[in-house]
Amino acid sequence: MGTINIEEDSTSLYILFDNIRWEEKSIIEKSKQDGINLKTIDCKDLVLFLNDDTNLFRDKIILQRSVSYFRNLHSTAGLEGLGARMINSLYTALMCGNKLISHMELQKNNVLTPNSMCAFTTESALHGLEKFGYPAVIKPTVGSWGRLIGLLNDDEAAKAVLEDREHMFPIYHISYFEEFIKRPPRDIRAIVIGEEVVAAIYRYSGTNEWKTNMALGGHASPCPITKELEDICIKSAKIFKGDVVGVDLMESEKYGLIVHEVNNTTEFKNTVRVTGVDIPSLIIKYMQNLLVK
Repeated sequence: MGTINIEEDSTSLYILFDNIRWEEKSIIEKSKQDGINLKTIDCKDLVLFLNDDTNLFRDKIILQRSVSYFRNLHSTAGLEGLGARMINSLYTALMCGNKLISHMELQKNNVLTPNSMCAFTTESALHGLEKFGYPAVIKPTVGSWGRLIGLLNDDEAAKAVLEDREHMFPIYHISYFEEFIKRPPRDIRAIVIGEEVVAAIYRYSGTNEWKTNMALGGHASPCPITKELEDICIKSAKIFKGDVVGVDLMESEKYGLIVHEVNNTTEFKNTVRVTGVDIPSLIIKYMQNLLVK
């Protein structure tokens, strides 16, 4: 795809990526089919002069699709600071990208979330888990695709996992736990664009797997968009000022629908496949609408 020279281009719509997945490819191909001039920028080639006063990026609409959390966050900060209209914004990227931070934002805005706990040393985490109770789910505050998420059934399992994390990058020394929610063997992924829930799917756990991540062998089916689901998802998206987000929910036997994650650079391949909703076209249309506001 390559990068472009912003100085020589009058285009206002861009997609920024660091890896071409199905989602990015589908957006690019759809824009070509519809005759829309959507320029591509490879974040790995991007150089930003942060004191630039030439307004090269002023009012450019840039869809942020970089997979790397840190590359995504920092390129969004630079481009937004130089005047670009980012989808999603720096606020969205920062708040959604950290599970502990996003949990607190959802909770203080009265969105139901799993009961959670955090601690900052192995000793304090083990002490806290005595009160928190088992089973507990340990999650990295920053991470995706179900990586480094574990189900802890007792103190011995917790101690083994926590001691192992002491040798990892410092972000993993912050221990974040959620209660293990009693639910059907599935969760819900809803895609929100603007103020509309455009599609939703059930994501089922794979064989001998309690996680519902599709990368771990799960499967999907359409999920009806009820008024309750719609209200919760739109409220969650607004809390994080999200333009295009994925809201993940669980059907708790005790609490009903609860939100356990809001995704900034959300994947939607399986949602398109299962529901038939043309999400790439809806994203492009949303970007175009921003040009006339």
